[in-house]
Amino acid sequence: MRILICEDSVLLREGIARLLTDAGHDVVAQLPDATALEAAVQCTDPDLAILDVRMPPTRTNEGILAAIGIRSRGDRPRVLVLSQYVEERYAADLIASGPAGFGYLLKDRVADIGDFLRAIEQVAAGGTVLDPEVVSQLLARRRRDTRMERLTPRERQVLALMAEGSSNQAIADRLYISAGSVEKHISAVFQKLELEPDDGNRRVLAVLAHLDAPRTDPRSAPDATGGIR
Repeated sequence: MRILICEDSVLLREGIARLLTDAGHDVVAQLPDATALEAAVQCTDPDLAILDVRMPPTRTNEGILAAIGIRSRGDRPRVLVLSQYVEERYAADLIASGPAGFGYLLKDRVADIGDFLRAIEQVAAGGTVLDPEVVSQLLARRRRDTRMERLTPRERQVLALMAEGSSNQAIADRLYISAGSVEKHISAVFQKLELEPDDGNRRVLAVLAHLDAPRTDPRSAPDATGGIR
């Protein structure tokens, strides 16, 4: 796998590079900040970019903004944010920027090299890896929402598949309905959850509401054809 690393700590950057090289990966670029990141991505065509959140010159949000920018331009490279901090607002933006192929791990909570390498493989393969603490802090921003009770069983089903990272077409294929029907169900979900059109994070906010909702009895959950198991 071709991997780009953007991390201002030279010791950590070199350590990650050595770890990845020893695991058989090709580290195609090592950057101390995001200044030349876009040019490096275009030049080296990496499969995965590993980015710190806070880098020079301001050490605030350069890395995660760069990650969002990369994901807004297409599926490649996949992006793994590796940080000491949970930037709640930008983490939500990162989740909203695409259904899959990204990760957000906290440096101090990466306790096993094998787990870290598996997380890299999962993200590169199009999966999603989120540190539980990231999810916890995002959910802490959302109050438990009785508006979820307004959703029909089919709308809940569509929302659950959205939470798994499925695209609209994948949801349509899974439920044996048209893509247009999926769009109508999603629009209804947004309306019932009172998520306004000018809210750029409607999809991620809907997913967070789903994750924060009380779990139902699995015996009464709708199956893939809309029936009751």
